[in-house]
Amino acid sequence: MAEASAGYILALDLGTTGNRAFLFGADGRVVSSAYKELTQYYPQPGWLEHDPLQIWQDTCWVMQTAIAQAQIQPEQIRAIGLTVQRETCLLWDKTTGKPLHNAIVWQDRRTAPLCNQLREQGYESEIYDRTGLVIDAYFSATKFSWLLDHLQGINLANVLAGTIDTWVLWNLTGRRVHATDHSNASRTMLLNLATGEWDAALLQLFQIPRHLLPEVKPSLGDFGPTDPTLLGAEIPITAILGDQQAALFGHGCDRPGLMKCTYGTGCFLVAHTGTEIVRSPHQLISTVAWSQAGQDHIGYALEGSMFTTGACVQWLRDGLQIISTAAETETLANQVADNGGVYFVPALSGLGAPHWDMSARGAFFGITGGVQRQHLVRAVLEAIAFQVKEVVQAVAACTPEGAKQLKVDGGACDNDFLMQLQADVLGIPIERPVMRDVTAQGAGFAAGLTVGFWDSYAVIVNRRPIDRIFEPGSGRDRALEDFLIWQKAVTRAKGWMD
Repeated sequence: MAEASAGYILALDLGTTGNRAFLFGADGRVVSSAYKELTQYYPQPGWLEHDPLQIWQDTCWVMQTAIAQAQIQPEQIRAIGLTVQRETCLLWDKTTGKPLHNAIVWQDRRTAPLCNQLREQGYESEIYDRTGLVIDAYFSATKFSWLLDHLQGINLANVLAGTIDTWVLWNLTGRRVHATDHSNASRTMLLNLATGEWDAALLQLFQIPRHLLPEVKPSLGDFGPTDPTLLGAEIPITAILGDQQAALFGHGCDRPGLMKCTYGTGCFLVAHTGTEIVRSPHQLISTVAWSQAGQDHIGYALEGSMFTTGACVQWLRDGLQIISTAAETETLANQVADNGGVYFVPALSGLGAPHWDMSARGAFFGITGGVQRQHLVRAVLEAIAFQVKEVVQAVAACTPEGAKQLKVDGGACDNDFLMQLQADVLGIPIERPVMRDVTAQGAGFAAGLTVGFWDSYAVIVNRRPIDRIFEPGSGRDRALEDFLIWQKAVTRAKGWMD
């Protein structure tokens, strides 16, 4: 392994609710970090936008702050790894560098009518065959179409398009490199999963000119150096990954049978499937795990995206104001013996895997006069665990390895009540690492391994300290009974807007 004097790796984790920078030392531990919250814009119900200029400015701020905190010189940074919120996308003017519109965020539902139209026109199986994805407003293709339709009088010869990684990379490299990686490209609904290239038939279907899109490059490889005026040194950018793929990498899930779940704004369960594209009959999506320069093959994964999980806790805090902090949910859930007969369907932005029902809406069922806020809070936490259970069942049904253990990260995995319930309802151990920001860790590990800062993926992953392993316990029978009743509640909340 590299010595501590050999320098540092900088990881950027540009998420939905905020942007972070982490500096990692040779032992794989965090030396310093910085965070800036990101403003959320809601122009209409179901719409969500971010300001791309704020994302870029905050990226610069967190980098500079993390470097200053660590009291190191920029020349000591050996490489930069970048991981981002996926599917969020924008168009910008390549001469002025200015966005032509706010970025449309992955949670945004404005293109649901276009998705319904594509389904009615019979494109579902073709899009799934080519991209591994179901038709949904979640992915970038319909967002790009919407932007191109709504921006009048623009000269397309002067326009660039991309997801957040592409936008930030272009700025990091002094506007020289317009590229993305396979993992982010696989979330656009424009990448052919088998060839790893933009799909001409889909570009035509969505009427997106090829020249607008970035070059697709291996996730672990050379993306060019930073502009030296930015940090005071030219630093190679050697890894770009979608946030969920970065977490998969950070957990060491590099082969079939290994899976992780990130409990963030949404919950994202990803299972590595090796070099095979595994197709799920249960509406899981097939996606790229990551690719590596110098290797012919692409690594693939199955993913279940659950849109609204941590966001439900945020809603309890900010929307309903029945809790003051997310941490309070654990205390409140433990104050009651059970959920009081209350079940919550977390369809605040429709339902993702395995339902993909954009017309579903959130609901509490089973409310009686005896129900207290503790029951409501407990029901919300249970709904998170039950959503994950549905997706793990779907993965196990189409992979011979099944589900033997689940590795977890993200803010909500701090909640011991939720993690124990998750182990109970799944019937398998839950592994929670000490370092919860596995997304950033994965981007850092990938960048460091690419430049030889670390020699061995297995060694650096196994060196991570594990905080706790939750084993299934005495609550298993009750959890399974509640899961079955919860599924009944989900059925009743589906198709609400039809």
